[in-house]
Amino acid sequence: MNERLNNVVHVVLLIAVAMLIGFLSTRYGFVHDVSHTQRASLSEPSAKLLESMQGPIEIVSYARPQGNLRKSISDFVARYERVKSDLQLSFVDPDADPDAMRDTGVQIDGELELSYNGHSERLKVLSEAELSSALLRLSRSGERLVAFLEGEGERKPDGVANADLGQFGATLKQRGIHSLNLALAATGKVPDNVDLLVIANPRVALSGSAAMAIVDYVERGGNLLWLLDAGEDIGLDALAEILSIHVLPGVIVDGASQAYGIEDPSFVAVNRYPPHAITKDFDLGTMFPQPVALAQLALPQWDFKPILKSSAQSWNETGHIPKAGEAAGDVRYDGANGEISGPLDFGFAMTRLSPRPGTRDQRVVVIGDGDFISNSYLGNGGNRHFGMRVFDWLLADDALITVPEPVVEDRNVDLSQTSQNIIGLGFQLGLPILLAGSGLWIWRRRRRR
Repeated sequence: MNERLNNVVHVVLLIAVAMLIGFLSTRYGFVHDVSHTQRASLSEPSAKLLESMQGPIEIVSYARPQGNLRKSISDFVARYERVKSDLQLSFVDPDADPDAMRDTGVQIDGELELSYNGHSERLKVLSEAELSSALLRLSRSGERLVAFLEGEGERKPDGVANADLGQFGATLKQRGIHSLNLALAATGKVPDNVDLLVIANPRVALSGSAAMAIVDYVERGGNLLWLLDAGEDIGLDALAEILSIHVLPGVIVDGASQAYGIEDPSFVAVNRYPPHAITKDFDLGTMFPQPVALAQLALPQWDFKPILKSSAQSWNETGHIPKAGEAAGDVRYDGANGEISGPLDFGFAMTRLSPRPGTRDQRVVVIGDGDFISNSYLGNGGNRHFGMRVFDWLLADDALITVPEPVVEDRNVDLSQTSQNIIGLGFQLGLPILLAGSGLWIWRRRRRR
């Protein structure tokens, strides 16, 4: 009798515990991603972005209630809700009021509208890359205006030629940075509302008035990105003087690049970076075609920090300067004509107290190469990511430097022939033997009862 009562109590307790767990599951949730690459969870850069955004985020999805689209959107946005509790998702049926939907510009089923801090963004593609990019644009404290110098053969931020920066310019636009072409010959001055001026390898010497307009902009506290190429004589000696920058002759030749499969000795591959906010936690390799070495002059007005260095196997070649695609050949270090052995700096980040009211510091970056963010080379390694880090730092968006574009990991599994044989034997022999053995063990146990 006591044993039967104990069994009943045990069953009742199990049912009560199961019901309690079921009730608690409706009040509290627990999610854990057990995938190897955590691809079912929000990436770390997106999570950091959400943590940096103060205040609620509203997402409205114009999705029809029929089908599974609303559930797919809810499951996807739930990744963001788990990180930011004040992110709210709501749905609107676009068929309920078609005229209103047309007035608001809704075009496709499931279109999202993101609202944050008085600004909004529309999204037609459901992916972490698109949604996080939209949140990144909304998170910027204000519109950033970047002026690209034009009129002297510079690389165009919207150009499609190999040497232009059209693809990188599209990335800037995606991240909420507005760019414009600035012809100093027409304006005579860099406007005060420009947050950053970019000088991207002019091919013709600037006029004296244009050069002095750039100097005036820097003296007024303007931020500057100056991309240099070998052999440039563009009339900016006065700018180099106030920046305390000297360009060494020739181009950098780096023997260490051959370890990365680069045969052209004038292509410098970098995978280690000096410590700086731009390079913090940056572990992607970058490639720079024919960079020029830079030197810091004595008693500078600026706080200099190198951000790009060649290896100890490099030097600035001043004799036979290799052309793009040319093999090493007879290029070797001889120490003549101003050649200096590496490592050599070819990228500097510089700061000083800003003369602009309400601005803490003035920022300048000088890089001895402009090809690395051109249409031809932007896709090499981490070139795009490094370029965006430079722009984020120059625009004082330091918190966004660590939010790179998502990179899809290689999910291919490469197995040796031995591993394949072991797996094959396991399925063909091991698994059948295991099943037969377990069946025999169960049969024998039942026979003994």
